[in-house]
Amino acid sequence: MFYAISKLFWALAQPVSLTFVLVVVGVVLSFMGRRRLGVAFAIAGAFILGIASFTNIGAVMIAPLEARFERPSELPTTVDVIVLLGGATSARISTARQVTETSEAGDRLIETLWLAQRYPEARIILTGGVSGLMPGAESEAVTMQRLLVAFGVAAERLLMEGDARNTDENAKYTRDLLGPEPGVVLLVTSAFHMPRSVGLFRKVGIATVPWPTDYRSTGTETFGIDIIEPAANLLTASIAMKEWIGLAVYHWTGRIDDMLPDQASN
Repeated sequence: MFYAISKLFWALAQPVSLTFVLVVVGVVLSFMGRRRLGVAFAIAGAFILGIASFTNIGAVMIAPLEARFERPSELPTTVDVIVLLGGATSARISTARQVTETSEAGDRLIETLWLAQRYPEARIILTGGVSGLMPGAESEAVTMQRLLVAFGVAAERLLMEGDARNTDENAKYTRDLLGPEPGVVLLVTSAFHMPRSVGLFRKVGIATVPWPTDYRSTGTETFGIDIIEPAANLLTASIAMKEWIGLAVYHWTGRIDDMLPDQASN
């Protein structure tokens, strides 16, 4: 139920959808004779889309999330397990063409390949299932496995977890695979997603060494106009908004202990 509600909510709450809903409501109100109110709704929608697309508000919002966890200043001497969270591939295209088509978060796979070479004895857990919105697609775990094996990672090192549909399930199902004494666990995911991920893994009893990647900001942005790449700005704003909402909801529902988990708690 939580999964379905979260998907439906975000389908309506993301900036593009919210803009569309507000404009449609505005048009309907105008046809009903409530012209002023209708115009107000339409202007609100245009304002949201304009702010998200033609300013750097997304980068400003995402920067604190990306700064929350840093990579270790010194690499661990040994790593027993590398956990790679799904979200780095395009399921529909990868399944249809039987390739590994990466998404904007493809850095997760690149970093995992490097870590697999750096720690050749470490097991690698690939966790990611199939979205309920894409029936017939292969699991993200299978898609990620295809790329790692193609680059020479031994298949026997890879532990497949192909059922998780969100990060909460990533953590729970990974715990079931690892058992009570997993050793040193290195967690690979996007930097903006690391606070929520670490919080969820802590909640199920797994202490991790965060390995953030896929940065979307420089970390030094101050709010301003940015008309060069409106599509990229809109994407970053949507990701930042989704992640902040996710943190609030996960904390409110008891899935993570802290609204914004930090490195000091490790």
